[in-house]
Amino acid sequence: MLTAGESQSPGAPVGAGRVLGLIRDGEAVTRADIARRTGLARSTVAQRVEALMAHRFVYEAGGTASTGGRPPTVLAFNKAAGVVLVAALGATHARLAVTDLAGEPLAEHGYDTDIARLPEQILFWVNERFEELLSEVDRSHEDVRGIGVGIPAPVAFSRGEAVAPPMMPGWDGFSIPGWFAQHYDVPVLVDNDVNIMALGEHHAYWRDCEHLLYVKVGTGIGCGIISGNRIHRGAQGAAGDIGHVRLAGHQDVVCRCGNTGCLEAVAGGRALAAKLSKAGLDARNTRDVVALVRAGHPEAAQTVRDAGRCIGEVLAECINFFNPGCVIIGGDLSEVHQQLLAGMREMSFGRSLPMATRDLRLGHSQLGERAGVVGAAIMVLEHVLDPAVIDRAVQSELPASNARAHTVV
Repeated sequence: MLTAGESQSPGAPVGAGRVLGLIRDGEAVTRADIARRTGLARSTVAQRVEALMAHRFVYEAGGTASTGGRPPTVLAFNKAAGVVLVAALGATHARLAVTDLAGEPLAEHGYDTDIARLPEQILFWVNERFEELLSEVDRSHEDVRGIGVGIPAPVAFSRGEAVAPPMMPGWDGFSIPGWFAQHYDVPVLVDNDVNIMALGEHHAYWRDCEHLLYVKVGTGIGCGIISGNRIHRGAQGAAGDIGHVRLAGHQDVVCRCGNTGCLEAVAGGRALAAKLSKAGLDARNTRDVVALVRAGHPEAAQTVRDAGRCIGEVLAECINFFNPGCVIIGGDLSEVHQQLLAGMREMSFGRSLPMATRDLRLGHSQLGERAGVVGAAIMVLEHVLDPAVIDRAVQSELPASNARAHTVV
């Protein structure tokens, strides 16, 4: 199995994995096309395709128009050859899904939860939901090709462990892949929740933007960084943790991390709910804040706009430093993006250099609460369908059934 982030070199021999990539992308869909595109001998192409068919990654979809003789057979990627399980865990709610190998959801549900519980309790609950999802789509453990999990904490990506998470007592250094290894013999990838949201949003709507910041504003505040069309995690997986940038003039506000004046403690959903509750409004969490704004409470709307200004103050420094092409706002508070973006735009554009904002696009998430599960699925599929991983899979012992007798599920 590849370690997280490992990829086959473009100069490596053309194995079955790269052939599968050509078929998946529609760049070469007949054996002759593959031979022309790769320079492989037709006999070698036939071997690669047979191996992929034996493992059900590819099937023959029919023939194409021919100018004479036997029409060439079209090859297609079998997205039904397995499934991926994904969980996007937040502070107070979660979203879980089972997808096919193209990342399309087969079943997906949202739940209320409390991430402050012990990891064994949360993961046991997640696994129960996975079992329900598999049953719902009539799939089994044997169909699962990989698992992706997003958590609201810094993550050591190569190990799949949370690192000193302020909202998750008992999770520090806990191996999430190790826990799932008791139930599944598949790759398990774990990342910070805002990273997978950024990946999902970028894949779905912003592939033309090479450098993107995805700012999640919910119970906490975080930032996912897309650089060169790839997630940037930093040396220890802590890149983008803007929620703990200190704001001037808020030294009396104590954050859950133990410091004072953190952006999250001033402008996060929990802080806004506490402020509105103190003012006599019924606000216990971020969703209550959103409901108050939608109901037309002027104090709630002004509170969210003020929060946008605070976020914009920090974001201006990020824009000057990183020079993104797009800044996308997600998380629960993005549901009232008019108020939030008004404050953010006022501060971030006003305090950023003109060159950095000249072509900058600022908008809100199109995927909404689905961003996490979409990104988690993409994260896993990029790994399990990596050419080097596919090569190792097809070089292993072939299934007992005849390669040409496979069925497309």
